[in-house]
Amino acid sequence: QVQLVESGGGLVRAGGSLRLSCAASGRTFSIYAMGWFRQAPGKEREFVAVISYNGGSIYYADSVRGRFTISRDNAENTVYLQMNSLKPEDTAVYHCVSDRSSYPSGKYYLPTEYAYWGQGTQVTVSS
Repeated sequence: QVQLVESGGGLVRAGGSLRLSCAASGRTFSIYAMGWFRQAPGKEREFVAVISYNGGSIYYADSVRGRFTISRDNAENTVYLQMNSLKPEDTAVYHCVSDRSSYPSGKYYLPTEYAYWGQGTQVTVSS
């Protein structure tokens, strides 16, 4: 059974930083692309970032590019999201996702492209 467990969320002031982690189990982590989505209250799930199995292909949402960095440690079965220069509009529940293949698909921004989801970790950015 695949499990994705996020951690690292919390409350931070605008301009601050947080680092999210996602620990994966139950699957050969190193051969699948991994990503992050977020969902704010009353809004649909929004793509944040995705990384291929070897880190060679990375995509970001326009809203986070230049502020967020996705990375992975295949030896630790963990994917990270470093979030800098946080804004109040970044407030959301952040979900780790596991792709169905090694590289992001052409529709990597769609939630339906991902086979497994974590329960999420809350990030709150105060102004």
